Amino acid sequence: MKRVTFISIAGSTLLTGCSGFVTSLNDNATVRKALEVPERLNTALLSHGHPLAREYAESAISPDFRQNGFDPPSSAEYGRWSATGWAGYRLVVSGLVDSPRSYDLAALRHKFPRRSQITRHDCVEGWSVIGKWTGVRLTDVLQDCIPKPQAGFVVFHCLDDDGTATRYYESLNMEQAAHPQALLAYELNDRPVPLKNGAPLRLKVPTQLGYKSAKYVNHIEVVARLGGHNGKGGYWEDRDYEWFAGI
Repeated sequence: MKRVTFISIAGSTLLTGCSGFVTSLNDNATVRKALEVPERLNTALLSHGHPLAREYAESAISPDFRQNGFDPPSSAEYGRWSATGWAGYRLVVSGLVDSPRSYDLAALRHKFPRRSQITRHDCVEGWSVIGKWTGVRLTDVLQDCIPKPQAGFVVFHCLDDDGTATRYYESLNMEQAAHPQALLAYELNDRPVPLKNGAPLRLKVPTQLGYKSAKYVNHIEVVARLGGHNGKGGYWEDRDYEWFAGI
């Protein structure tokens, strides 16, 4: 299904990296208000009815899936997990659910249906890459935990940080989380997700810009609303990136 694309061009700003994306234009109230319009349209159009991202043939897979964002976690615990086939790693689901749960990789592989998709990753920096992602649908994991009626958002807490101990996080609303292509991926191109690409588990949402596809996920928190310790809904959103970021 064809997706709607909105492109906002602010002067001649050159995107040279994620950390350089926030410019002095963010301080201009008129510009900020104008840039909120396509985001509201994106949210209204793209979150309704689950339009699908294009899927590609195996021949289109890129030979190398580019690394971006933060470096892999440097903690001793992460090092032990990666050296022992992820023994000890758990994905915790908590918050507004009737059945909080904790899964190891084996449980994610065997408890839930295995899903694969070959989709394009589009970075806010302007580049893209195609990969085959395999894992479990996010909605299957959430349904196993039974979200409460007041659940409004799903927040993904990650193991990587920006070098100042500020950890990465992201969020989706409940409808986006139910998208059939929203995966918790444990394989990339038929092999375990590499360390540089978010091992052992990362979110993959091909209908939104790459920064929404959080890497190194280890905790999913279901909440009623964003704000408070969940900020604007994501590490980069707290730095004035769009929250929806649809493509």
